Amino acid sequence: MLFALIKFILPFILQSHYYQPQRDEFLYLAEGHHMAWGYMEVPPLLSVFAWVSNLFGSSFFWLKLWPSLFGAFTYLLVGKIIISFGGRVFALFLALLPFIFGAYLRVYFLFQPNFLEFFFWTMMAYAIVRFIQTEKNSWLYILGISMGLGMNSKYSVAFFIISILMAAIITRQRKIFFNKHLYFAGLIALLIFLPNLIWQCDRHFPVFVHMKELQETQLQYMNPKGFLTDQLLMNISCFFIWIAGLYFAIFKEKGKYRIFAWAYLFVILLLLYFQGKSYYSLGIYPVLFAFGAVQLERFASKHSIVWKYVFIGIPLLFGLPLVPMLLPVASPAKLAGYYQAIHLKKAGALKWEDLKDHALPQDFADMLGWDEMAQKTAKAWSSLTDLEKKNTVIFADNYGQAGAINYYRKKYGLPQAYSDNASFLYWLPDSLHIVNIIVITDDHEEMQHPFIKDFSSATLADSITVSQRPTPLWKILPE
Repeated sequence: MLFALIKFILPFILQSHYYQPQRDEFLYLAEGHHMAWGYMEVPPLLSVFAWVSNLFGSSFFWLKLWPSLFGAFTYLLVGKIIISFGGRVFALFLALLPFIFGAYLRVYFLFQPNFLEFFFWTMMAYAIVRFIQTEKNSWLYILGISMGLGMNSKYSVAFFIISILMAAIITRQRKIFFNKHLYFAGLIALLIFLPNLIWQCDRHFPVFVHMKELQETQLQYMNPKGFLTDQLLMNISCFFIWIAGLYFAIFKEKGKYRIFAWAYLFVILLLLYFQGKSYYSLGIYPVLFAFGAVQLERFASKHSIVWKYVFIGIPLLFGLPLVPMLLPVASPAKLAGYYQAIHLKKAGALKWEDLKDHALPQDFADMLGWDEMAQKTAKAWSSLTDLEKKNTVIFADNYGQAGAINYYRKKYGLPQAYSDNASFLYWLPDSLHIVNIIVITDDHEEMQHPFIKDFSSATLADSITVSQRPTPLWKILPE
């Protein structure tokens, strides 16, 4: 429990106050104001936590509570796997290090679906481990519940479900397919997921539209070499632990856990085939870290206590310099200087989805400038008369801008902002009486679009570089 508490608290201590919510976090918080069985981008489970956060004011603490908490829960599951193999304190501590010196430090601090998704991957893995150990059918039902809730957190959970079933077929665990309780558990999973599936059907599967947009704007830039390299880089300081975990799964315990080695291979192959982002695979590693911690503890106990110092020293030595790349622990200027000093650009860690290098990692840059943007929008709003305000709409080009305006609108006395981007499209009123419009856009050709002809004038009210993307702020007025 102490290690889990450390995992929970540490990100709150490390992140600099300079930064604001990340671009995607604004969208997911907004979904908490529009509860539904689904959204264009994600299933509904995250919105439940967004609703609770909004209920308590969506402050920094309430925004970051859930990912930090589920990070601690994920580590607890890893610990339970270790204990089930007789692992002790050293193995438990060793398994904590990837959560501090690896990509999980960031994953479990951003209010995004991944913190739920990877928890349920690990929960499924834990249920399978315990079923193999005990052969109790109750673990199959826990597996089914985890599948259903996992699919309600993020659809990419399906990669693990498919991979583990394929792995079972080619290992000794294929006997599970003759167990009727597996199918009852699968039915439970389907029933849990069914409301979202119906929601998708009713709306002609908007998730496919979202995936097509992702493919055109982001996934097309993914390449196998970069994907495989990132598998090493995401947990570079602790890579030897999950390698030991693969060794354990393949060769130890009479091969009973080889299912996880095959599942790992299938997850990687599926993501390569579908051009998934590198971090999509992060859910498969916690169980390997658990296996690896057990294996390395046994190795050190059998050979020499010196190995324990080596196994802890490597993550500390190579992981500490990585922390400023995993969380924004200092101002942008200081971080940019640090990255330049250690030549981080050469490692590709500053490459964004546009395949260009920038001064900051994309996630960090997407935590900047939102308050200032809302403040300047409020300035444009206040320049209107009371009569003009009654028929003025604030419209943003993308969900980050619209979400940020709505997040800060009470602070600056702004009305609700609208957008036709992402799930904001569903929340547009059936009709809007628009006389004036304040447009927040990153489209430099905005004033060339046909709709501008319906207005007599357009004034550039202000601009700001949000996330290093120039964002003009226009006041468009009628005759």
